[in-house]
Amino acid sequence: MKTIGLLGGMSWESTLLYYRLVNEGVKARLGGLHSAKVRLASVDFHEIEQCQRTGNWDEAARLLAREAAQLEAAGAEALLICANTMHKVAPQVAAALTIPLLHVAEITGAAVHRAGCRRPILLGTRFTMAEPFYRERLVAGNELDVRLPAADEQAGLHRIIYEELCLGRIEPASRDYYRGVIARLVAEGADSVIFGCTEIGLLLSAADSPVPVFDTTVLHAAAAVDWALGATPA
Repeated sequence: MKTIGLLGGMSWESTLLYYRLVNEGVKARLGGLHSAKVRLASVDFHEIEQCQRTGNWDEAARLLAREAAQLEAAGAEALLICANTMHKVAPQVAAALTIPLLHVAEITGAAVHRAGCRRPILLGTRFTMAEPFYRERLVAGNELDVRLPAADEQAGLHRIIYEELCLGRIEPASRDYYRGVIARLVAEGADSVIFGCTEIGLLLSAADSPVPVFDTTVLHAAAAVDWALGATPA
């Protein structure tokens, strides 16, 4: 079994899910008392959010690259950035490593394609929805026509993530808001929905969508388990 590196804390609420999912995945595959071999770094999200807010992505990249290098030095054999938005600095983080970085958008795009869906809704922070860094990796080679919420909807979704979900608050009204955005875009032809923020799965499930759901946290963790165990788990 190889060792998974988790670069988390963005937010710690969703990093908990990563840790649980990779351990559940290994136990399901190997049984008994098996659990995942993990190296975990959890950053202070306040520092990262300040970089996001001020547009200081170079500093965010420096902070995450430093943590990633320390994870590799501690024995991680591949790295997951446990946040969709912070894949904006994935190239800089990968450049600090000699181990693979498992990119959440590439993993998700491939899963959507395999399922036969072609017009997914992308939900996430305003950075993930509005900027090209994520969508470009999502659609590359996957023939996807990504559908985005309207600008005002993006602002509402973003606010819920930062002011509620990252603080562990689950509000029924916010669930209804997300459902409404999904329903509107499905009525306009979307055939699936991507939970493109690691916290969205805290609020919504597949039951909240009339079309197939692709939860990036679940997909990313499952890919890490596949990588760690390989074709012949050891």
